[in-house]
Amino acid sequence: MSPVRPTRSAAASAQHGRVIPDATVARLPLYHRALSSWVDAGISTASSEELAAACGVSSAKLRKDLSHLGSYGTRGVGYDVRFLAYQIARELGLTQPWGVVIVGAGNLGQALVAYRGFASRGFEVVGLLDAHPDVIGQVLGSPEAPIAVGPMSALEPLVASGRAHIGVVATPAEAAQDVCDRLVSAGIRSILNFAPAVLTVPEAVEVRKVDLAVELQILAFHEQRRAEMQDPSMDPESLGEAIYA
Repeated sequence: MSPVRPTRSAAASAQHGRVIPDATVARLPLYHRALSSWVDAGISTASSEELAAACGVSSAKLRKDLSHLGSYGTRGVGYDVRFLAYQIARELGLTQPWGVVIVGAGNLGQALVAYRGFASRGFEVVGLLDAHPDVIGQVLGSPEAPIAVGPMSALEPLVASGRAHIGVVATPAEAAQDVCDRLVSAGIRSILNFAPAVLTVPEAVEVRKVDLAVELQILAFHEQRRAEMQDPSMDPESLGEAIYA
């Protein structure tokens, strides 16, 4: 997952007397996920080395990241797992619920609304909207949290009610910008974009982009490099021909 534009987390944190780099903000969810799993497992303390290993970062980077939040570790003891998890959750804004409205009830939208991980992390899908008459009214989602697909006309009232805080674009690329514009016009200031398109938004709006095809292409790049290292005589073009044969 990568930001479409630089985030303003540093500026926002500066309002609270400290600056947290964007790279640190991007790693905080990893720390929180590991800590939360340890809380569930009954683990009370952990060293920086243990937490760093669980998150795939160096202990030095972990300690530097956490230093931006405050001093929560004890020399020779480590971190209080539950307390640190709470502090990171508070910094990420996870100590309050956030309403999510998903636009696009196709295969991706249906998969997202059925994902049970949202609720466990404090996110509630409060709306699933689509412009296609054939899907409006269909009940989707999990058995525990079914949701009926609503028309696009329901977007503005939903946002105005204060229930929706984050918008998710799960439409084809050609519809993404129009949907984004409508979300912004309705008052949404945080958008997660799954469409293969670059969205243009005002300065005050944050956009995060998830492009699975791009991630696969990056993995393909590394696979090709590994193949070339194992067989230096291999021609990249011949590898491509083998793939597309």
